[in-house]
Amino acid sequence: MLQQRLQLSAVRRGLQALSFNKPAVRFASGQANNREAQTEPTAGNDEASRRAKGGLFLRTYKPRTPGVRHLKRPINDHLWKGRPYLPLTVPKKGQSRGGRNSTGRITVRHRGGGAKRRLRNVDFERKVPGPHLVDRIEYDPGRSAHIALLTEKATGKKSYILAADGLRAGDVVHSYRAGIPAKLLASMGGIVDPGILASKTAFKGNCLPLHMVPVGTTVFAVGSSASRGAVFCRSAGTHAVVVNKNEETRDDGSKVMTGKYVEVRLQSGEVRRVSKDACATIGVASNIHHGYRQLGKAGRSRWLGIRPTVRGVAMNKGETLMFLVWIHEFADKLQSIIPTVVVVTKSGYKTRRRHNVNAFVVTPRPRNHGKRRSNKA
Repeated sequence: MLQQRLQLSAVRRGLQALSFNKPAVRFASGQANNREAQTEPTAGNDEASRRAKGGLFLRTYKPRTPGVRHLKRPINDHLWKGRPYLPLTVPKKGQSRGGRNSTGRITVRHRGGGAKRRLRNVDFERKVPGPHLVDRIEYDPGRSAHIALLTEKATGKKSYILAADGLRAGDVVHSYRAGIPAKLLASMGGIVDPGILASKTAFKGNCLPLHMVPVGTTVFAVGSSASRGAVFCRSAGTHAVVVNKNEETRDDGSKVMTGKYVEVRLQSGEVRRVSKDACATIGVASNIHHGYRQLGKAGRSRWLGIRPTVRGVAMNKGETLMFLVWIHEFADKLQSIIPTVVVVTKSGYKTRRRHNVNAFVVTPRPRNHGKRRSNKA
């Protein structure tokens, strides 16, 4: 009997020792999505250590209030904490904040309210050549990716561009849309060597025409024509890959482009044909963990200008009637042109055109067409 009591007391002492060795819970901490990164101690907000572990790190908070219990944010401690550069901003006012067009009609539902914001004038064309110094990386309320404030070294003029992932203050970026600089061409002996040219120009954050980008390079902020700026891959974490430049190998081993277009593969799987003189920025669009954030409460959506979405079957009789009247405003105009409109909605109404298809789409993105994806894909 005495031996059993001694054993029981030893077990209790062991449990007390384990309870005192529990790690302390902090107010805000970084979490990884893999078990190995959770077991290792985190080195504060050291970005290099987070990238080396390869985990998805989000900042979580101790649930002192219900609104922060499920709040998760990407760790972006490198962002500028002050106001934007005001000469490159304009206030966002008027009916566009409520999802209305120039005539006052609602064209985008569930928009309105939100905090005050200023629109940043982002340079999507990047036609100014020469070195530009990155002053800081800023948050832009008008887009999911971050923006970088640049200063042109020759004139001191400032501009905003889309920031590449990993771009930091103090870096120097270039734009080669105006052509190869004379100094760079002289360093290659007056002959354009694609390998040497890529090793000196294809750096993160640099803007190049697509005919100067090597095949297999990851790019973002891709343009469609020589006269326009970037139109593809501008959201956070998006990118494209150059897959074909339509090059022809000569007898001396050099390659030369034979066509006017370059083929790029978007993240959706679509292969699109764009102009060889269109712009593209090397790298991946910044804020790659934007899609994993959790707002934590409904009020945070209202701060962003997002109003609630209510299903029609959840409305009462009066609200449903107003909703149907709003929808049938456009149907009445259509019926005045076409007496009988029959729209089959049970199994889906096809709207994709079969004739006069987009000639710039080489390979369309894969679609399910109502079928399950195979496990092999």
